[in-house]
Amino acid sequence: MRNLRKTTMALACVLGLAWGMPSVQAAAKKKPLVQMAILLDTSSSMDGLINQARSQLWKIVNELIASKKNGQRPEIQVALYEYGKSSLPSGEGYMRMIVPLTTDLDRLSEELFALKTNGGDEYCGQVIQAATQGLDWSKSAKDLKLIFIAGNEPFTQGPVDYRKACKKAIAKGIVVNTIHCGNSGSGVSGKWKDGAMLADGRFLNIDQNRKVIHIAAPQDQEIARLDSELSQTYVSYGRKGKARKKRQMAQDKNAASAMAGAATQRAVFKSSASYSNSGWDLVDAQKEGKVKLEELEEADLPEPMQKMSPAERKTFVAEKQKKRASIQKRIQKLNQARKKFVADQQKEMSKSGGDTLDAAMIKAIREQATQKDFRF
Repeated sequence: MRNLRKTTMALACVLGLAWGMPSVQAAAKKKPLVQMAILLDTSSSMDGLINQARSQLWKIVNELIASKKNGQRPEIQVALYEYGKSSLPSGEGYMRMIVPLTTDLDRLSEELFALKTNGGDEYCGQVIQAATQGLDWSKSAKDLKLIFIAGNEPFTQGPVDYRKACKKAIAKGIVVNTIHCGNSGSGVSGKWKDGAMLADGRFLNIDQNRKVIHIAAPQDQEIARLDSELSQTYVSYGRKGKARKKRQMAQDKNAASAMAGAATQRAVFKSSASYSNSGWDLVDAQKEGKVKLEELEEADLPEPMQKMSPAERKTFVAEKQKKRASIQKRIQKLNQARKKFVADQQKEMSKSGGDTLDAAMIKAIREQATQKDFRF
């Protein structure tokens, strides 16, 4: 009888695989997912908010990739909307989706630095509804899905009732966090707090014009030097390769020109496993099995590689991969020491004034990710 049971169980497993049932291994390989839509008010008074978003993007993303769920680092997808600018079409509620949910954060950074502000009407309910309906949100209740909306005018403006928009978002498992730029009292009376409560989110209050405090660390200079070396390990290929590499270099420069600390945070992100460019970089493409070097046309290769033999090309890419892995490991190690130094310095500093965008978002992210079994 025991042998019969064993045979029956084995047969069931075989049939399960034949019928396409997901195996335990396949389930384990699926990365946890974090999806985040950032909705920014780009009306005239919001230059400070936009500058904070530009300079703190990498810090916020690094907070997410430092988490784990079931022992795995998450995949991070971020979307960007702007609203409240008079130059945007009135028929669409003075808002637009700039970037859909994407892992290409270089593109997101590029768009942030291209943002301009001018006066307009700020329809919070309408932009929340647009993000809820217009983005490719995960259908899994296990994934973390967040909206962060930041602005300063009453939450009640526009043709779409914010209460209905927030309720529809949370019905899809999307938490709405509201970030009011101004004093807490006007945020409450302007219904920013009410909007967050309706969608299980946090009501956050920031001073959009407050200067972000950067604590310089002894490791910053070496991280910057290594990041410069890291950038040299990227090898563009294909039709869009050159343009994408230029975008990467442009975002390095943008981070360096933003508020202090942005370049360091970007370097840390670039040294993580979450920064993948397999769509245009041969090193990542080879590592992830996206291309076979020997099958690429000569015209798809960068000029220096076109003159190489097939064996030389393989060696060239392998050396770049080895060097990149070494640099990334060194940056990550330096960052651990840097984080400890900064944490110790922060304990000694007395905090004054309201939160900045990064601090407000990180508080909410940690709390809501923990509720989904992410660990930091």
